[in-house]
Amino acid sequence: MQLYRRTVPLRLRAAALAADDPAELARFWATLLGRQVALDAHGVLVPGDTTQLGLRFVLRRAQRTGPDLMHVHLTSTSLEHQRATVATALDLGARHLDVGQRPEDGHVVLADPSGNSFCVIEPGNAYLAGCGDLGELACDGSREVGVFWSAALDWPLVWDQDEETAVQSPQGGTKLAWGGPLVRPPDPMEPQHLELVAEDGDLAAEVDRLVALGATRRRPDSDGVVVLADPDGVELRICSD
Repeated sequence: MQLYRRTVPLRLRAAALAADDPAELARFWATLLGRQVALDAHGVLVPGDTTQLGLRFVLRRAQRTGPDLMHVHLTSTSLEHQRATVATALDLGARHLDVGQRPEDGHVVLADPSGNSFCVIEPGNAYLAGCGDLGELACDGSREVGVFWSAALDWPLVWDQDEETAVQSPQGGTKLAWGGPLVRPPDPMEPQHLELVAEDGDLAAEVDRLVALGATRRRPDSDGVVVLADPDGVELRICSD
């Protein structure tokens, strides 16, 4: 894979999650994160900022066929903060989720009202220190995918060990992490994906650059959106606005 470093006009805007009711799920996450809900040309969004990842909510087209390929990690500043976050999530419609975690594990695993898993991480987690409330988007994916996203976003690899990788903006904030090869093939009917914006408007140039880095074209351009797949076959979308 060809790698090169430059200041890229490509911004990571959001991770897209499946929703039974996109507007309702957006309200859940906006309340939990202390953000606002926004509507744009692409649907329902809970925007982030220069260091915090936004969340996009896309209508579910089919029932999930296996575990999520990506999930959110929320951070805590104290045990009281962790308990309050969990309590708020449950009051808003989340539920506890058993994914095989051990009783001694400090994190709490939940599912949002549409069944998307997320973790509320215990305080004192050094790996997520300084990453903000939405500390990490944890994904299944090979090391090749981590290297691909490092080049695509011009973000450094901040973890690269035992097939696990993570990247983070030089400004800090939410980490993107990949925990190893996919546990199952991606289902094209599932809407989970990363959403990017070509900020200089040159969508075609950014698509060509990502293809050169190892992405593949997935579907024809539509309404200013190009759908690609990363080296593992997981969808990503690039928008012109």
